[in-house]
Amino acid sequence: MELKVIASAGTLESSDIQIIIEPSNDGISIELESAVKVQFGEQIENVIKETLKSLNVENAKIFANDKGAIDSVIKSRVQTAVYRSAECNEYKWI
Repeated sequence: MELKVIASAGTLESSDIQIIIEPSNDGISIELESAVKVQFGEQIENVIKETLKSLNVENAKIFANDKGAIDSVIKSRVQTAVYRSAECNEYKWI
């Protein structure tokens, strides 16, 4: 899926994650900010990468600000940001 514009999803509230996604030409890059990065940073990044892969996103710059989100919340926020960035009108929720 081709990203067209900068888009975001999520909030900075407790138990949520804010995802900001930008189009890129340099593969996938993730910048993660989280109070639990030492414990869960690798898992958070894996969920983001797997979600992007399942949506066929090959190039994106991701800024993620985690406030304790569980995997399903991370996945839904990434999907929403991708669909907004791609300016999609049809959604295939995974």
